[in-house]
Amino acid sequence: RAPQLSRLIDYMTGDWSARPGGLAVDPNRIGAFGFSAGGFTVLAAAGGEPDLGALAGHCREHPDFYDCKLIAQAGGKPLPTDIVWVHDAHIRAVVTAAPALGFAFGRQGLAKVTQPVQLWRAEDDQILPHPYYAEAVRLNLPAQPEAHVVPKAGHYDFLQPCNAEFASNAPEICTSAPGFSRVAFHAEFNRAIVAFFDRTLKGAR
Repeated sequence: RAPQLSRLIDYMTGDWSARPGGLAVDPNRIGAFGFSAGGFTVLAAAGGEPDLGALAGHCREHPDFYDCKLIAQAGGKPLPTDIVWVHDAHIRAVVTAAPALGFAFGRQGLAKVTQPVQLWRAEDDQILPHPYYAEAVRLNLPAQPEAHVVPKAGHYDFLQPCNAEFASNAPEICTSAPGFSRVAFHAEFNRAIVAFFDRTLKGAR
């Protein structure tokens, strides 16, 4: 996914001919947002280099974790460890929410993620539970990120509120804990992300 993100950035800053209103995209003011697997992707695109070999030990210790169950369902085949990670120097700021495989980066793997980072964690994330994912990223980034912990939130609360049809078809994704308003949270979430990008990208050159 990181190479795809890099190609998209190249396209939007170079060859994109259908820009709304003819507006150009400033290649020096690119921010990247990702959630879950996308949160992993933006960290890798921004300079991160995870050690996927760490998954073996992680899953021996936590076989009931969601990511480890997915690997087991796929036959338990280890992920390749000789991946060449593609980074994009256009990315000047990163927002990552509940990043998957956060434990796999480590301090060395995040050493090149020197951009400002806004990091989000759901307090009651049962898919990527604390402290192995977002917290591992927070502890290993070279500079402290702007970190947010969302009280009462679950993993899927980072997804936009569901309409009635989608909620009836995917209740496990659309149902929040009692007392948690996904609508109210997203109003705050969106404001915080826009403010972060405005602040970090305003003077980028």
